[in-house]
Amino acid sequence: MTFPFSLQTPPEHDGPLPKAADCVVIGGGVIGITAALYLARKGQQVVVLEKGRVAAEQSSRNWGWIRTQGRDPAEIPISLESRQLWRALDQQAGGRLGVATVGVSYLARSEADMARYAGWLQSAQGHEGLDSRLLNAREVRALLPGATGDWVGALHTPSDMKGEPWAAVPEIARMAVAGGVTIREGCAVRCLDMQAGRVAGVVTERGTVRAGAVVLAAGAWSSLFLGNHGVRLPQLSVRATVLATDACPDVHWGGATDSRIAWRRRDDGGYSIAPSTASEFFIGPDAFRNLRAFLPLLRAGGFEVTFRGPPPRGHPDAWLTPRHWRGVDESPFERMRILNPTPRPARLERARRRFAQTFPGAGDPGIAKGWAGMIDTTPDVVPVVDHCADLPGLVVATGMCGHGFGIGPGFGRIVADMVAGDDPGHDMTRFRWGRFGPGARIVPGPNI
Repeated sequence: MTFPFSLQTPPEHDGPLPKAADCVVIGGGVIGITAALYLARKGQQVVVLEKGRVAAEQSSRNWGWIRTQGRDPAEIPISLESRQLWRALDQQAGGRLGVATVGVSYLARSEADMARYAGWLQSAQGHEGLDSRLLNAREVRALLPGATGDWVGALHTPSDMKGEPWAAVPEIARMAVAGGVTIREGCAVRCLDMQAGRVAGVVTERGTVRAGAVVLAAGAWSSLFLGNHGVRLPQLSVRATVLATDACPDVHWGGATDSRIAWRRRDDGGYSIAPSTASEFFIGPDAFRNLRAFLPLLRAGGFEVTFRGPPPRGHPDAWLTPRHWRGVDESPFERMRILNPTPRPARLERARRRFAQTFPGAGDPGIAKGWAGMIDTTPDVVPVVDHCADLPGLVVATGMCGHGFGIGPGFGRIVADMVAGDDPGHDMTRFRWGRFGPGARIVPGPNI
């Protein structure tokens, strides 16, 4: 098995760069692609510009969960809508997105875990369509027959879903193109074209595209892009490691996690497995710039983060990555087309071994492929989806904090409404930019 997206793969979406559009979307991940699709369905001319390949970064490197469970209360209505949108998109794509209702479980090894799950469940009450419930140890054994885990209970959401990230976002991109969207891979946006104090388009490595609206959905690169325009967004990125096993017997069709590992059955007969809460943070300049904003999250604890030395060369927050450049200059986005962090082999093997111990019926599956991704994270672990007041005409959708794949179509639809000046249909207060302003009290989202 090889990871499907690399610069050695010829671009699927190439051709002359349009001179103008109604809206330019920066970033070909799940948020940018779905926003473009829904904008096109509103009759707008949309151009998506991706520096590398569609879905080559976190949108294809995630676990593939489409979950409502465990989300911030403000995200729950959007994630419920996203589940409906995923079903509709999968139907429109002829079932090629790999979408299925499989259920997601958070398995508890202690009564303290169960108390945290009960607290989230209480905060999530009142949302129609949310069927999360607590399971006792006997019910967990029935859910996972043959498993050896010593779980005392679980939080379980039967209606949560999964998709196949490697397939889903590229397929939606093809749907968008069929609906009139122009996508250009291998075309980095260097900066915004600002005229008379507002967005007039974008400057790319291939030239300028005029547009009255721009969407920034650049994941781990968003803060760097904004900083070049003098706009500060407190966002950091952590490295998470994932593996794909060889095909093996089906021991659990759903998605689940405990304090050690997370897993999901894939359509190809293997499992995607990851250390459940473990991630790594490289200490770069933004770690110091944003320390005050992230202190409440650090104090809250509960996240297994290992601190590493300086970020690798070319990463968004590497010490030698330029912070300022002009439209005529080569940008950091051209120097690193695909953010492809190196996975930790020891973590991969430990996760594989723990899965085999938990499910003896799976045999001893080998590692078909291991990879890592950089997860864009905000100080409260809640996305930023808002107009940028300092750059009129720009809508920013970033900081998905590992939630982006599952909730992507919902936020994509909302972004399309924001650009078009329509009612997004949800209370967006929690996702506003200003919650990180001077004197603002930062409230971290659920930590379960």
